[in-house]
Amino acid sequence: MITEDHKSPYTEMGMQTYKAIDAALRERATPEKATAQMRFFKTGSGQYGEGDVFLGVSVPEQRAIAKRFWKETSLHDIQALLSRTVHEYRLTALFILVLKFQKSREEEERDSILRCYLANLDSVNNWDLVDSSAHYLLGSWLLEHPAEISLIDTLAASGQLWRERISIMTTFAFIKADRFEPTLRLAEKFLSHPHDLIHKAAGWMLREIGNRNQAIEIRFLEQFHTVMPRTMLRYAIEKFPEAERKHWLHQS
Repeated sequence: MITEDHKSPYTEMGMQTYKAIDAALRERATPEKATAQMRFFKTGSGQYGEGDVFLGVSVPEQRAIAKRFWKETSLHDIQALLSRTVHEYRLTALFILVLKFQKSREEEERDSILRCYLANLDSVNNWDLVDSSAHYLLGSWLLEHPAEISLIDTLAASGQLWRERISIMTTFAFIKADRFEPTLRLAEKFLSHPHDLIHKAAGWMLREIGNRNQAIEIRFLEQFHTVMPRTMLRYAIEKFPEAERKHWLHQS
């Protein structure tokens, strides 16, 4: 069984790749962009991203770096990157981890990658980090190991914002496989959640269900629209025709 505190079998390799990724990110650092990112990701005192630090490297640049280095990057390197306080190191590490997982055809290797992810969840601590990794890694792995589905319930019951968002975003992989029950179950659980970042994620996932089977989304809305947080409802119906959006908003 995969558990969060099961440490990955990291290889004892040198840190040359880590240092190369460090240099590549620093070469692309833009102080002006870093300032804007710190505002966008709410890093101020009391905000959800408090204390997060940015270099000012764009996401496309980080993806390019990940594609350049993923083959030679060890799980030891990835853990080192994830331990950094700078946001771009953690996001680039997650891009690399996803690439390694998607390219691997060996079950043991995929399990090791998943263990690495779960062992470092404390570093997956902003919404873009969650959304860029959860369904690609944990979601895909759970589709292969359905007996371990209780992991998302453990995360959903953690009382920790980012683990709760990981739980609902993980279900995106199930939605893509036309399996909607995990999302519906967690969306119902989070109806009373206090944070809009959970409302947004749950509403987004309900909308994705509707993109594949609108009747199922409508049934959920009919049952819960009067108690849904306004943000969750708005996200869920975002793609509806205007008249239908007004109908649901008026009744909520």
